Amino acid sequence: MMEAMKAVRAFTDAMDRMHGDLRGDMGMNATDLAAMRMLILREQRGELVKPHDIAKHLSITSASTTKLLERLEESGHLQRLPHPTDRRARIVVLTEDARAEFYRRFGERMRKMRGAMSGYEVDELKVVVRFLSEMEEALVGR
Repeated sequence: MMEAMKAVRAFTDAMDRMHGDLRGDMGMNATDLAAMRMLILREQRGELVKPHDIAKHLSITSASTTKLLERLEESGHLQRLPHPTDRRARIVVLTEDARAEFYRRFGERMRKMRGAMSGYEVDELKVVVRFLSEMEEALVGR
């Protein structure tokens, strides 16, 4: 059991270092990068993102969210667009340039991660997915 906890700590430390490298590479602070990662993940799942979703995900105020969105919009990383079905709402989307930059900078790491997974059977990876999902639940308590 203790070995699993040590492995989780080592993995989260590696993730922290990787995100630090990405922040430096992209010239962003931690909150900006976290918002970008959230947009990438939600986009991959086909989910629309409203400013309120970002505020909730990052646990920041509406005022801080507005400043974050203005900063990322000004830097060309995102756009605020009308919601496709709710005329009163806006959605937040990555620009094509921001998406390409994110994948260009993260792509090599993704290839290495896929390579690390290639030695495992599907059933083994399903156990890892279950474990990580339960760790996520324990950390954020959704």
